[in-house]
Amino acid sequence: MTRVVVIGAGPAGLAAAKAASGSGAEVVLVDEGERVGGQFWRHHSDFTDPRLQHQLGRFAAVREGIENVRVLTSTSVWRVETGTPLRVHVLTGPADAAGRVGETLEADAVVVATGAHDRVLPVPGWTLPGVTSAGAAQAMAKRDALTLGERTVVAGAGPFLLPVAQSIALLGGEVAEVVEAASIGTIVRGWGARAWELTSAAGKAGELGSYVASLVRHRTPYRFGSAVTRIHGTDAVEAVTVQRIDPQWRPIPGTERTVECDSVALGHGFTPRLEAAIQFGCDISADRFVRVDSQQLTSIAGVYAAGEITGIGGADAALAEGEIAGLAAAGIPGADLRYRSPLAARRRMRAFAARLDVHGIRPGWTAWLQDDTVVCRCENVRKATLDEYADTSSRGMRLATRAGLGACQGRTCGRSVADILGGSGFDHRPVLSSVRIGELAALVSPTECEDDRHTPETEFAGGS
Repeated sequence: MTRVVVIGAGPAGLAAAKAASGSGAEVVLVDEGERVGGQFWRHHSDFTDPRLQHQLGRFAAVREGIENVRVLTSTSVWRVETGTPLRVHVLTGPADAAGRVGETLEADAVVVATGAHDRVLPVPGWTLPGVTSAGAAQAMAKRDALTLGERTVVAGAGPFLLPVAQSIALLGGEVAEVVEAASIGTIVRGWGARAWELTSAAGKAGELGSYVASLVRHRTPYRFGSAVTRIHGTDAVEAVTVQRIDPQWRPIPGTERTVECDSVALGHGFTPRLEAAIQFGCDISADRFVRVDSQQLTSIAGVYAAGEITGIGGADAALAEGEIAGLAAAGIPGADLRYRSPLAARRRMRAFAARLDVHGIRPGWTAWLQDDTVVCRCENVRKATLDEYADTSSRGMRLATRAGLGACQGRTCGRSVADILGGSGFDHRPVLSSVRIGELAALVSPTECEDDRHTPETEFAGGS
């Protein structure tokens, strides 16, 4: 029986696990969350308001399809290995707790479906209490029925701002305004070009209609071609400066407005979680996505990738890619008719995904930063400090400033630091998850230590 490990239990991972299990494979599904569903299907055990959830029927169907899958939740992948077999090393238990249980999962095929997280661009004042990512605001609404504050500004770029604003409004919060960086002309040209390609993704039109209706019903202003360029407050958020920006996202002098609010939700698109794929050695494209073939196979034998790590495309694209990857990982030949439906769905959603580039981050955003703006929140590194070491190597800059060396290991600040300094980011030697020294020691038997203690490989295992 083919052994398949799926890393990530969002839409792509669930679809992969269901397809592989349904094809006769022995499947283990691993996720660091407390329950399956990922960012898209967040559910609190005591609260699930259907108004705030999407495709609940589809979630139920996918979840029923993993009845024969071994599911490991609250489980962190801390190391992966290529070879025969492939190996996935995990620790199960709450991330901050001692006594997590270690295990090595061996597999004939691995599907990496680790998804993506919000990208938030630094803004002067963004470390004030009351500022969070758009994804965090959405999670609070879906999981706990909470809003950030009484009056929230939702700002950034991309369609994700719409459901965030809707969720806040549905829970009784006031959305002062939604601030979108792309101009109305850019959006019309980008989404209107070859409009016939979007007819096969007509379901998205219904979603858009519900979001627009929510904005109209709550009289929420929607500002195009603008950005929050400063957040004001002493002990918490009190107001923001909203400013017009040019096509490269440079602030236009003289267009500043002050909007009073007590909370801000920022979201400038998404960043794929590439750590496991990079550690496997998968080929990564210049725009930092995993390269895959028609069956979602990466450049590494037996390793497949699906969902947002191959390109930001939304839940429908992730479900299709996950199903394809699951079938392929289980050894189903490409000519099998079971591929027909997910391949068609993937084609449909790629036309939608391509339009998201309209909202892509432009380089002029760094012009709204000030010298004292914190860029790396974990280590409290300010822009002026980064500029001081701009001419040093990437490694030298990190050692001198500690940017990217904090708890998040550059996941939050890495790409912003790269934009500011013109580098390539921090994801070339990624840390999959934090591991206690005691946990590592417990995973190595005394016999192994006795046998290997004098070898150079063991002596220098920590790297440079």
